[in-house]
This record gives sequence, C-alpha cells and structure tokens, in this order.
Amino acid sequence: MPRDHAAARQRQDPSAERIAATAPALLAWYDRHRRELPWRARPGETPDPYRVWLSEVMLQQTTVVTVGPYYARFLERWPTVEALAAAELDEVLHAWQGLGYYARARNLHRCAKAVAAEHGGRFPSSEEGLLTLPGIGGYTAAAVAAIAFGAKATPVDGNIERVVARLFAVETPLPAAKPELKRLAAQLTPETRAGDFAQAMMDLGATVCRPKAPLCLTCPLTRLCAARQLGIAETLPRRSPKRARPQKHGVVFWIIRPDGAVLMQRRAEEGLLGGLMEFPSTGWREADWNGKEAVKSAPVPADWRALPGVVQHGFTHFDIDLTLLVGEAPAGTKLDGVWVKPEDFGGQALPTLMKKVARHALAALEGDGAAPVKARKTARKKKASS
Repeated sequence: MPRDHAAARQRQDPSAERIAATAPALLAWYDRHRRELPWRARPGETPDPYRVWLSEVMLQQTTVVTVGPYYARFLERWPTVEALAAAELDEVLHAWQGLGYYARARNLHRCAKAVAAEHGGRFPSSEEGLLTLPGIGGYTAAAVAAIAFGAKATPVDGNIERVVARLFAVETPLPAAKPELKRLAAQLTPETRAGDFAQAMMDLGATVCRPKAPLCLTCPLTRLCAARQLGIAETLPRRSPKRARPQKHGVVFWIIRPDGAVLMQRRAEEGLLGGLMEFPSTGWREADWNGKEAVKSAPVPADWRALPGVVQHGFTHFDIDLTLLVGEAPAGTKLDGVWVKPEDFGGQALPTLMKKVARHALAALEGDGAAPVKARKTARKKKASS
C-alpha cells in the first residue's frame, strides 16, 4: 500500500492511528520519566536476566515498595541463579516470609535449579524457552523475554490492562476482557525496544494512568486515549461483581512440652502455604467446629483448654477464623514435627497466619485466660438457650 494511502487510512481509523502513534509517544515519555528501580538496568546497561526474573516473580501480587527490601536481601544472599539453586528450600521460604503467595517461593527455587542444572545457568531467551521452566507462566515469560532479551513479547499485568482498556475504551468487564486487552497490547508492542515499551506501560499505569484520579493532563497518550475523549477514563477497566468470599473455620492445637517448647509441623509441599511450618490443626472448612469434635482431631490426648478469642486472616479466595486449644504433651510422647521454644520461632518458616496464631497464643497464655473445653462448650449452650 502506498505511503500516502496508509496515512489516509490511519486518519480515518482512530484505532490505526492509536496503534501507530502509541509506542513513539510512550517511549519518548519513558526516556524522560522512567522510574529508577533496583532491578531495572540503567540506560546503556545490559539487563541481567536473573535480576529481571527474580523481580518479576516477587512483584506478582505485591507492591514495588514491599518488594524492594526483599529483592536486595535475596541478591545479597544469592547473587546468581546458581547460588539460589544451591540453597535449601527452607532457607528460601524463610527469606520469603512476609511476601505471601508462598507457591512463588517454591517455584522460584524449582526454576533456579532447572536453569542451573539444565541450561548451564543461562535463562532461555525466548518466550517459548522460558515457558518450559517450572513455575514460569505466560506473563513472566513475556516480561523476561522482552526486558532481559529485547524480544518482541507483550507482558500484560494489571497496570497494562488498565492503560489499554482506557486507550481503546474497552468496556467489557474483567476478567472477560483479558483476551481482548492482550490482543490490543500486542498490537501496540514495537519491533524494537519491546522491553522498554513494556516497562513504560507499567510505569504509566503506576504513576499516571492510576486506578483512581488518573493524571490525564500529564499523560503522553492523552490525545490518543478513547476513554479520555468519551469522559469515562476513571470508570475503566470495568469489573464483574465479585463473589462473596467464603468464611472458613479451623482449630489450632497449641501443644506444649514440659520445657516450654511448642510442636510445629511442616505442611505438604503442594497446596496452600505448601512447605511452610504450622502449628497442628484440624482441617479448614465452612462449618464451625465444636469443642468435642475438635478434640477428636487432636494429634495427642491432653487436658485441652480453649483460649479466648479467634485469629482472623484473609487469603485471596477465602477468609478464615482459627480458635486455639492449648494442652500439654504427656511425657515421652512421640509426635511428628519439631519442638521449638517461643524465643526461637523467628528461625522457622512461619507464614503470616501462623505468626498471628503464635502472638495470640503467647498473649493469652501470659494472662492465663484459657478455659476448659467442656466448660466453654456448656457456656455456649446456655447462651443459645437463653
């Protein structure tokens, strides 16, 4: 098609103009306003694939401010992918405490071991190659391929979804809109500087095209933005109504040895909080547990006493309330797990929920507010009948 015909077609088709003009405008803005981030290569520097990958895994479901100190500590302790591969999983899980979504830490370790053992310590440079590594999904593969290797790949995170939804005025609610947003984002990705373009989109979404009160007057794409022209920028992207979060319940058994040590056990490797330490508990379910039923699930017979109050915690897909029963292990009792004194809890890979349990139990026991399980159950019955 002759150049003048192509130009005329772009003038007639706002989407075509948008696609052609976005990358140049955004990259020019990025060259002036790019954020300085610990994992981001400076202009003229070659990105380190290990650092790009590590930061992308940490940043999933977590803010830049939170990730910064963890990223620095990980690099100081494990400066290369080979060093991370040689670490014990317990060490990695312990260093990850506080970042949440612990499956990421397990996958991080598995991926490092695969890169070190099967790829000579070098990450594959293509999306297809990266996707063969354990724990790397479509977003991470595209991000590492684009940012670390300059491949024409299109990572789409929440910030980029928001920018694209507003730029093209996509009113389909999320998550149904995801395929369309991915397709449009790919059309925007330039042949060169794909990594800078991806990071520019992320920066724009984080600092200018914000979820609330977007700074449209300072946006480099304001002239191209369909949602801005329609006056609906702040309403996009739209989202389908959220389902009510299930409420689950469980009972934790705080088992004390005569020397004050408390029993901990390791959770199964797969599943929620996999591989982390916990205090023994019943299963987690939507129906509440009564005292008699809970005691049947205890790992050891004891004179169980109920601690006052509950420990509350929210996961991505459900909330949970945990009640605590405290008991002493009979002398000579053999149980699966490890005995840890409270002053040594910090050396264990405890998830946030179990840290809450520990604080609750220690505070309650200091005031000796525990009540016999039977008495507590009877009190509940009297209250119900009154």
